[in-house]
Amino acid sequence: MKSRSQWLASPVDRSRLRAFCLGTFGCSLFLIAVGLAGANPASAATAKTSDAKPAHAGLQSAVTSARRLPRIHSLLVAREGESVIEEVFAGPALDEPVNIKSIAKTIISALVGKAIEQGIIRGVEQPITELLDERVPEDATPGVEKITVGNLLALQAGLRRTSGPYYGAWVNSENWVAHILTRPFVAEPGGDMLYSTGSSHLLSAALTDASGRSTLELARDWLGEPLDLQIPPWTQDPQGIYLGGNQMWLSPRGLLRFGEMYRGGGIYKGQRVLPETWIETSWQPRGRSPHTGHLYGYGWFINQLSGEMVYSARGFGGQMLYVIPGLGTTVVITAETSPPSPGGAIYKRFNEWVGQELIPALTEQKNAR
Repeated sequence: MKSRSQWLASPVDRSRLRAFCLGTFGCSLFLIAVGLAGANPASAATAKTSDAKPAHAGLQSAVTSARRLPRIHSLLVAREGESVIEEVFAGPALDEPVNIKSIAKTIISALVGKAIEQGIIRGVEQPITELLDERVPEDATPGVEKITVGNLLALQAGLRRTSGPYYGAWVNSENWVAHILTRPFVAEPGGDMLYSTGSSHLLSAALTDASGRSTLELARDWLGEPLDLQIPPWTQDPQGIYLGGNQMWLSPRGLLRFGEMYRGGGIYKGQRVLPETWIETSWQPRGRSPHTGHLYGYGWFINQLSGEMVYSARGFGGQMLYVIPGLGTTVVITAETSPPSPGGAIYKRFNEWVGQELIPALTEQKNAR
């Protein structure tokens, strides 16, 4: 496996990034037609609130800059477990669930880690077909038996994607699991990173079949209870499997607690939620996004901003979760979920704000102590 420094040395393929942005826009328009865009039902904007007042001038400046970010709804920053920024610029209050879109892939990864700890899933090397068993269609693409749990977590299944221009056909199919497993191979399992919500959905189905409980039940039990998360039901496929990797709802404060648990090595307020080894495993680079050039582990993007290692989860329209261990910091940004989205450009803009505004302010504050 490549080291972080070797991964970070590779250049970004900018032409693919432009293609991704166009593909995401096209997919967004289709989502309007099929009614799965997941726009927030709380349409009335909430008045600006600030429960945590940043005393440091640099942080105040960062908040002022954040206010100008496109599509932004809320901003939360916690340092060493204490909130230093809590702002609502638009949208619902911080304790109201919002659509976290593809950050759900990171939630699914956490559930897989817990299932492995409990022996429900044997490990990341277990073939997915063993877990899905009777759900594997007779006409499945030859070779799907080589796809492992780890391949799916790292978005390296090798099958043609079900995201981007292929998303609409997938979610309109009669059997989502079967549709995924009958896609042709475009890469070897464990090879190129292929961003595909279908990979996470196979994990949701595997969790359901292996545990005998729905993904919603597992999420409420394993994460909701220890982290005090309100997790409402979300989209299910025609067979009743909760959509893995999209359309999940959490409040901004709840998402911050989830990130804080990862920052704490799997512990939140003294309670062990996930194994520390799973956090470490999830943050090991497995592949690289062809769209942004960022590294990817098990549900987490990995890159450097202003010299700090940053682990992030992201969702359509600019839903963001950042964990910055070197500064003891967790950041949540929620944004407008309605199409059209500026695609990868929104992630780039938010990353620039974190790297150029927030991290320097936090570093200055740290050095002033």
